[in-house]
This record gives sequence, structure tokens and C-alpha cells, in this order.
Amino acid sequence: MTDIHEEYDRVEKLIDNEEYQPAIEGLLGIVKQDDSFVLGHLALARVYTKTGQHTEAIEHGKKACELEPTDAFNYTALSVTYQRAWAGTQEQEYIQLAEDAMAKARELEG
Repeated sequence: MTDIHEEYDRVEKLIDNEEYQPAIEGLLGIVKQDDSFVLGHLALARVYTKTGQHTEAIEHGKKACELEPTDAFNYTALSVTYQRAWAGTQEQEYIQLAEDAMAKARELEG
């Protein structure tokens, strides 16, 4: 079995090559193997956003924040995920959620 970090590096190359479906499959395998692997959830949020799967993107962005609730970066990434969800759907609720996540990031930054 490959190391989870090696697998993550392999998947990042797929993302760089815009091979999103194999990347999603690889990332889902990673988080199935270790649901606490924050980088996997952040990458899933990014790839799902790129493929217009905003509900799934938000789910994984929120999971990263749950796993590391004191990491400001995770909330910044979640804010961006919400912003892109709004851009892709025009659902107004995402605007407030993006602002809330950014406020949390700033709070954590001190």
C-alpha cells in the first residue's frame, strides 16, 4: 500500500493536468483511508469547485474546518469555496456564508 502522502502527490499531478475525475476518485480514496487528512478535504473542495459540484465542495471545505478549527487558512479556503458557489449558482445564501467564513479566518489570525 502506498503512503497517503505519496498518493496525495500523485493526485495533485492529476489536478495540475486538469484530470479532475481521476483526481476526485483518488482523493475520495485518500479520505476513505484517513478521514482526518485535511489536505484531502481541501483538495476535494478545490476540485469539486472546478467541476461545478458546489454542494460537494462546500461539504469538504466544512470538513477541513471541523478537523482543524483553529486554522485560519481553512476558513479562508471555505470562504473562497462559498464565493465560487455563489458565482456558479447565484444562490444568495452563499454570500453571507462566505463573509462568515472570512470573518472567522480573520478572528483566528488575531
